[in-house]
Amino acid sequence: MTWDGDSYQQRFDVLASQGQDVHGEAAFVMSLSPARVLDAGCGTGRVAIELARRGVVVVGVDYDPSMLSTARRQGPGITWALSDLCALDLGRTFDVVVMAGNVVLFAAPGTQSDVVAGCARHVVGGGALVAGFQLGRGYDVATYDEHCRQAGLSLVGRWSTWERDAWPGDGSYAVSLHRR
Repeated sequence: MTWDGDSYQQRFDVLASQGQDVHGEAAFVMSLSPARVLDAGCGTGRVAIELARRGVVVVGVDYDPSMLSTARRQGPGITWALSDLCALDLGRTFDVVVMAGNVVLFAAPGTQSDVVAGCARHVVGGGALVAGFQLGRGYDVATYDEHCRQAGLSLVGRWSTWERDAWPGDGSYAVSLHRR
């Protein structure tokens, strides 16, 4: 899939200009009190830029050059890296690795376990992997949990929104917190 970073970002700019909170993911991550965060599948950098604004050291990684071009322009002080998450090797770990915005759903079919493993390699001992994605699109939470387990992570909690609304067990969206 080819993206246009500026067009993608414009959606969130419009929502923000209408007074909508577009930083639920960042607020969730901040509740974990991280010093260092990897925004895996960062897209245009919306989450990473907000985390940096809140004082967190952030690295953003994405596979799409157009998305990263927009991110670099909007967040010039942040480290941005072009990489496939399956092969990600930054040589460092983070307190939290976040995959916001359906990252695992955009992975090539059959590579989700490699995406999870690539992200999990960057979670410090005691750290967290947080992911939010829509359900009913060919990848479910049981499979995601198994991929996390294979990568050395354990489920701590699951919610139906980034605002931590209760998980009904059969919702249309899941936010999952796994720890090493």
